[in-house]
Amino acid sequence: MNEITLHGIAAAPGIVMGRAFVYKKHIPRIEEKAIPPEDVKKEIERLRDAVSRSEKELQKILSFAEQKIGNSKAKIFEAQIMILNDAVLFDSIYKRIEKERKNAEFVVHGEIAKYQQLMLNSSDEYMRERAHDVEDIKNRIIRNIQEQKLISRFEGGSVVVSQSLTPADTILFSRNDILGYATDMGGVTSHTALLSRSLKIPAVVGLKDITSHAAPDDFMILDGYAGVIVINPTEETIANYKRRSREMAKFEHRLNELRDLPAVTADGKEIELSSNIEFAEEMRFTKSQGSHGVGLYRAEGLLIGRDTFPSEEEQYREYKSIAEKAFPNKVIMRTFDIGGDKVISQSYEEENPFLGWRGIRVALDRPETFITQMRAILRASTKKNIWVMFPMVSSLREVREAKELVFQAKASLRAEKHSFDDGLKIGVMIEVPSAAVLAGEIATEVDFLSIGTNDLIQYLLAVDRGNDIVSQLYQEFEPAVLRTIRHIIKEAHKHKIPVGMCGEMAGEPVATVLLLGLGLDEFSVIPTVLPEIKKIIRSVTVKEAQKIAAKALTFSTVKEVKEFLVGQ
Repeated sequence: MNEITLHGIAAAPGIVMGRAFVYKKHIPRIEEKAIPPEDVKKEIERLRDAVSRSEKELQKILSFAEQKIGNSKAKIFEAQIMILNDAVLFDSIYKRIEKERKNAEFVVHGEIAKYQQLMLNSSDEYMRERAHDVEDIKNRIIRNIQEQKLISRFEGGSVVVSQSLTPADTILFSRNDILGYATDMGGVTSHTALLSRSLKIPAVVGLKDITSHAAPDDFMILDGYAGVIVINPTEETIANYKRRSREMAKFEHRLNELRDLPAVTADGKEIELSSNIEFAEEMRFTKSQGSHGVGLYRAEGLLIGRDTFPSEEEQYREYKSIAEKAFPNKVIMRTFDIGGDKVISQSYEEENPFLGWRGIRVALDRPETFITQMRAILRASTKKNIWVMFPMVSSLREVREAKELVFQAKASLRAEKHSFDDGLKIGVMIEVPSAAVLAGEIATEVDFLSIGTNDLIQYLLAVDRGNDIVSQLYQEFEPAVLRTIRHIIKEAHKHKIPVGMCGEMAGEPVATVLLLGLGLDEFSVIPTVLPEIKKIIRSVTVKEAQKIAAKALTFSTVKEVKEFLVGQ
């Protein structure tokens, strides 16, 4: 058989070799059936039993996950259980069964699919990934209605190949001495990726068509460092990967020794190296990786599995917990990056949510929600290590209006005799081209800037990176992107304010020296790549990095930039 090489997204590090276990997920068959009036109560009971069984399954999975990966990382299953206890959702489902006299699985599919579609239409990759969690809940309930059995045990020592894996799949399959995971779908923020890293199981996701190429028992190599799968490798390829595996093991051992050392360049410039998180419980792991605080806290984690916004008190407790765990290092909290496609308790449809009502636009249109969040953040800021930043800013007017709402939040807290950090630093995420152009003017209004490369690149290049047809055009080393980043940093430094980066580009080792040379002050990355980024920062002088950046900016194509950087 011919050797086949497939490229995807490196989700969890490690190199493994073994036979493929091709997992074909059972998709419940949904048929619309009329229920006789006398059987409606029986049908509702049938659904109640299925929901109860689903909850018991998830409680068992939650317990197992807590043992395997700890309480914080198992919270995804708590969120799924919360959906099963969503009274508003299930009341509407029971009422539809009574009114329309339709079978339970048909109504469940239709109602939950509405929530799922809102998430899939989201402009935010994180929220699109959460749509798969909702799909898991839907299919679990329907499977239990239909009394279908679930495969979770099989012969171990295999690489699991599947179109997609739910959080439950990822956890349960780990009982089988799994070598690795390889999926058609998924991104770096998918729960398959997050849980695989926690389980220390190498994974490559977003392969698009591995299920079309891999047959059961095919021998394969999975490279979770580079995001590569090799099916039916030659002896030469196997030998090369065995050698690479040994080298990476030595490299990781050396990285471990760097975790407690500062991110300082070879000529003594200290760089802020922080992490991106969603929950307070992640702080222990980020510190173990050598993180210098939090460069991006995504508050949207508080919205998962809810039909209302969290109260000020609930938000305050979460923010305070994060600030205390990070102290004395800082935490940059991003205000809710929600949009019209995912506003709680609102079914709001937009033709193009990517360019729609989201981020700061929602905050300014819903000032009461924004002020509630700002009051909670300010109350949690008494240790003076919280900074706050606004997402999806596209104009100076938005910055000024948001700051005015912050002043209102402060005034209300003063009136109530609450303590808070009156000098709370305010920043803006630069992720819209117009904000990049206005970086200098925005810098006069705020204390720092943070470059959100994920959105900035797709808006700048007019590429939806979630669209398979054009996703290959999403290129972080596109000269237009590099020159825009240089412009943002230069304008910020003119006004003597620091610039961080919290998009995926900040965690790309090939880009580290380039960004350092462009003058980036803070790298905020996923915790698993912190040691490697730190090693690179400590191995180069600022002058050397500046020379490399200056040269990279002279090239006109992505190919030239990449070849130059890889060769350094």
